[in-house]
Amino acid sequence: MIQDTLKTRVIGIDISFNVTKFAIVDIRGNIIAQNEFLTTEHPTVNEYVSYLSDQIIELVEANGGYETIRSVGISVPSGNFLTGSIENATNLPWKGIVPLAALLRDRLSIAVALANRAHVRALGEHTFGMAHGMKDFIVITMGYGLGSCFYSNGHAHIGANGFGGELGHSCIVEGGRLCGCGKQGCLEAYCAHKGIIANAKSVMEEFKDTPSIMRDLPELDPQIIQECCDKGDELAIEVYRRTGHILGVCLANYASILNPEAIIITGGISRAGHWLIAPTTDAFEEHVFRNIRNKVKIFASRLSYGGSSDVLGASALAWHVKEYSLFK
Repeated sequence: MIQDTLKTRVIGIDISFNVTKFAIVDIRGNIIAQNEFLTTEHPTVNEYVSYLSDQIIELVEANGGYETIRSVGISVPSGNFLTGSIENATNLPWKGIVPLAALLRDRLSIAVALANRAHVRALGEHTFGMAHGMKDFIVITMGYGLGSCFYSNGHAHIGANGFGGELGHSCIVEGGRLCGCGKQGCLEAYCAHKGIIANAKSVMEEFKDTPSIMRDLPELDPQIIQECCDKGDELAIEVYRRTGHILGVCLANYASILNPEAIIITGGISRAGHWLIAPTTDAFEEHVFRNIRNKVKIFASRLSYGGSSDVLGASALAWHVKEYSLFK
């Protein structure tokens, strides 16, 4: 049979703890149309899936029609590519095992692929970003959580059960800070959103007599601390120095095992730029295996994560699932 209607578009979906973004993306990576809504307004997963599917259908019908859409890709914290489920997410309103890919496929009647954010961002970097043309690299995603994905010989390694690359939940301080996963001393508790705020409070407590802009602010977050760094605040700079040192030591261990060409840091915290990258690189070069010292590039992604790039990565994932439709 000759098929005369090639489907040249997919849907990319990025789910964060507060906002869900979705877009129609064509085969060349052009965003045709996009929209978003608050994740937090839908506390039950059935209500969420119903609303999301309705919003997707409305967007698609207003932009070329449903017959042009091949498949859907979803980027979500704690997503498992092998099962298509969100599994025990700490930063989402739905707990336990949520078979989101199957639920959305049943609603939309087309193929759906789902993966965790680090996996999708690595795919996005490989397809659209700074890892284009690389075969061996690591992507670190730093936001409210901390995850990673590594490519080996041109392929993402996801592990036997789909949880390869969970660097954020590797223990760096025995008996240390409590992590959202329930363990103590995880890297995420020191280098993700809440961890950096805790680092700031620790630094201000340690240097009680040192003035700092941070002391007079009603609240802190990684971006505000970065802005304090930009103003020359010594304690804010020390916060990112300590964060970068911890991260750099962990990345040195990671790279000593994998021997990547590059390590790309993505996510909102990567916007701290040289305040984070410089101390990370210093600690990395000090602790990495000597035979690969000065041979691994570390840099912040140039893709605008939190914007359109997350749905672009999810759209790349959509092309990796076998086509399925009740309408064929």
